[in-house]
Amino acid sequence: MVKWRGRRQSDNVEDRRGMSRSAGMPAAGLLVPVLRFVIGRFGVGGIALLVVGYIGLQAIGVNPLALLAPAPQQAAQPPSAKSNEQFAFASTMLAETEDVWGRKFAAAGQRYAPPKMVVFTGYVQSACGQQSSAVGPFYCPGDKSVYLDTQFFDELATRFGAPGDFGSAYVIAHEVGHHIQTITGISAQVRQRQAAIGQVESNQLQVRMELQADCYAGIWAHDADRQARILEQGDIDEGLRAASAIGDDTLQRNAGRHVTPESFTHGTSAQRRRWFMKGYESGSVEACDTFVAAQL
Repeated sequence: MVKWRGRRQSDNVEDRRGMSRSAGMPAAGLLVPVLRFVIGRFGVGGIALLVVGYIGLQAIGVNPLALLAPAPQQAAQPPSAKSNEQFAFASTMLAETEDVWGRKFAAAGQRYAPPKMVVFTGYVQSACGQQSSAVGPFYCPGDKSVYLDTQFFDELATRFGAPGDFGSAYVIAHEVGHHIQTITGISAQVRQRQAAIGQVESNQLQVRMELQADCYAGIWAHDADRQARILEQGDIDEGLRAASAIGDDTLQRNAGRHVTPESFTHGTSAQRRRWFMKGYESGSVEACDTFVAAQL
């Protein structure tokens, strides 16, 4: 059980829980795609049909633009007590990563700019597009933010068979690992390389990036254990179970599919455990260079 209660919570957290999904663009924003569709379907003469219809609707007292407007949002439902506790836990874990990486960067003579965490329910709009909670926690380099529906914590226990709060902490630390890759330029280098190679090779490069994020999560666990002293016996095992549960081979097998290594994008369960432990045992950024490793 992670000893997180009473510790600092991050100020870099945005609460979007209970916000309803946007029903679409404003009416004016829909006019261009509507016109393109009409011209493509009926030719230029289709515009005349639109004009006639527009005038006819106005004549009977209907605002045509109102028909294109998004549906009004429903009132937000107040978060449950459980959701509030999960929100507090996530905010505290983000603060812990801020402390660890702040020290790491300071030791290198640099200033750490932490990510923002957006906590949402259902759907969320990010610089990487609108996403559903079904995709799980993710990091968006476009706005340097971690996105998290805390219901994923429950899924770790029920769907993936990885109960325990340290598994949830590991997931947050992994996404923060992607932030480290972004602000140090690693992500940009990987994306540039992926644009010049085939899909299988691109997947293999993505696996190395994901395993490095696992290793960075292990670095956080190293400091959380030895400096912050917030871990208890069994916490690391919880993290290893979580890492194992979301390995590509395990996910494919549990989904009833053939295990196809060429399609892997995150690494096998064994690889994810191995690189998490490499970060945890070493506490060293240099030990997490998956891109030069001969064996993953």
